[in-house]
Amino acid sequence: MDHIVVVGASAAGLTAADTLRREGFTGTLTMVGDELRPPYDRPPLSKQVLAGGWEPDRATLRQEAGLQRLGMRLELGRRATGADPVARTVTLDGGERLPYDGLIVATGLRPRRLPFGHDLAGVHVLRTLDDALTLRARLLAGPRVVVIGAGFLGSEIAATARGLGLDVTLVDIAPTPLAAQVGAYVGEMVAGLHRDHGVRLRMGRGVSRLVGEDGRVRAVVFDDDTRLDADVVVVAIGSVPAADWLAGSGIPVGDGVLCDSACRAAPGVYAAGDVANWPHPAVGRRVRLEQRTNATQQAVAAARNLLAGPDGAEPYAPVPFGWTDQYDAKIQMYGWCPADARVDIVEGDPRDRKFVALYRVDGRVVGALGWNSARALRACRERVA
Repeated sequence: MDHIVVVGASAAGLTAADTLRREGFTGTLTMVGDELRPPYDRPPLSKQVLAGGWEPDRATLRQEAGLQRLGMRLELGRRATGADPVARTVTLDGGERLPYDGLIVATGLRPRRLPFGHDLAGVHVLRTLDDALTLRARLLAGPRVVVIGAGFLGSEIAATARGLGLDVTLVDIAPTPLAAQVGAYVGEMVAGLHRDHGVRLRMGRGVSRLVGEDGRVRAVVFDDDTRLDADVVVVAIGSVPAADWLAGSGIPVGDGVLCDSACRAAPGVYAAGDVANWPHPAVGRRVRLEQRTNATQQAVAAARNLLAGPDGAEPYAPVPFGWTDQYDAKIQMYGWCPADARVDIVEGDPRDRKFVALYRVDGRVVGALGWNSARALRACRERVA
């Protein structure tokens, strides 16, 4: 290989580039990113950056000197608009075509939006560093905040806003926060955590519209026509893989870039991170993991498999690991914690908010969760099937 293109100046993209060099690739390496900023870390955006505890540069993953040592051509502020796996080219928004021998797609996610209201000032999503800084500036005015979506991101934003002393309401159609991520049993504990810190919860409630006045959001209206006044609304209702630029290219896309077990989507094309969808050999079905640890691990696997070629590629079969920090709680998870699993406390006591739980499906351990119990949780990792 003489030229490898990495699309996505992300944690996954940077790790892939770093791995290529460490594995001995000495050819031309180009990284394309649609933001002007160099690669940065996303988990701190909803916490340390939004709270003002970190300056923006602290989230940067590699300073300029470190990037230069990789010997990359950086195309920042450029958007990939298409790819041709037969001609082996990537097209950029200005019409330029980048030839490649190998391509790694690490374009991540885009925030899902409501079908209404995003034209109003005061309505925000949080995906990029600039999103976090814009929302941070608005929170400093002391607004009434409504967060729509009580998954990991929405719950963290609500916790951060409440930590700034703001009036916060957390809204979701689900019965508890994190219901889809950890199930109702632990979700109810998360709900109690938020209530204890003064967040109002509107669970099991859908949003029918946002009300504006003079171009600025003023209220959230629920599906029963009740109204909640708001100065800032943060929409955190999930994300979609940023793979639409590959539509019609011949590279298979669906819920992300559809890869084989070695992260290969087409000859010479691999994917990593939030955008990658692959059959997990140990699970027996396709998965797509929106986790920071997976972004790094899968990028290493994709880069190595690209260099090894189809005959030398190895299946990628990680034990997923994720976490969320809210107030004084660190909740960490190995494997999967489905809502229909049986949950058994095997260490500690939920009343003390320090425990480890195992998630079982058909008698098989499929996940483990620790609440302020990092060491005890690590001991359970090998029990996750």
